[in-house]
Amino acid sequence: MNPNPVQLFDTESSTFTYILAAPGGTEAVIIDPVERHWERDLRHLERLNLRLRYVLETHAHADHVTSAGRLCAMTGAAAAVPGGCGIAPAPLQLADGDVLRFGDGEEIRVLHTPGHTAGSMSYVWRGNVFTGDTLLIDGCGRTDFQSGSADALYDSVTTRLFTLPDETRMWPGHDYKGQAVSTIGWEKRHNARLAGRSRGDFVRLMNELDLPKPKMIDVAVPANQNLGLPHNA
Repeated sequence: MNPNPVQLFDTESSTFTYILAAPGGTEAVIIDPVERHWERDLRHLERLNLRLRYVLETHAHADHVTSAGRLCAMTGAAAAVPGGCGIAPAPLQLADGDVLRFGDGEEIRVLHTPGHTAGSMSYVWRGNVFTGDTLLIDGCGRTDFQSGSADALYDSVTTRLFTLPDETRMWPGHDYKGQAVSTIGWEKRHNARLAGRSRGDFVRLMNELDLPKPKMIDVAVPANQNLGLPHNA
């Protein structure tokens, strides 16, 4: 049986953070950590006796500031980020098809899933996929800023994510309705924005959303392109 990640939540931005570790393993990976919770996340790692190997970002977030730089500085972990998101300080600039290895034979497969942003990535590990803002439970991320594209998102979901096995557990980057996890099969059949919808219908739907600008975008994106650290750090 594939293990569940540790799933943590930020109520201000409705962001999920994930800690990945094999049962009995000593190394961990964290995905999309939030700056205001860096102490909480370190406590979880210490409690589980885990050494942090990588800090992964799914994209340069617009709604919160990451703790990636701080966690790397405190633990010696390496930041691994999508190569197309302009996060220059990260030593590992990921491309589609890359594999990150940690622990005793653990592997994370990198999928380039643009659409929410041009560089957005999803990560596949042990029958789980971490989709960031590309695919949400019964929804998807917006496509109207940061080089977003409804066309690209439609392709990312239908030709990359929906081709994973139906039983793959799907862990989103956000949720606003009290949901935690889904499966690829459920989303293929029921996702309100994507299931059974043609490309043209989907693009039209996304272009008509008329969403307000994210409140933190002008602060969060530049900060996150520096791993959440001050630019003079």
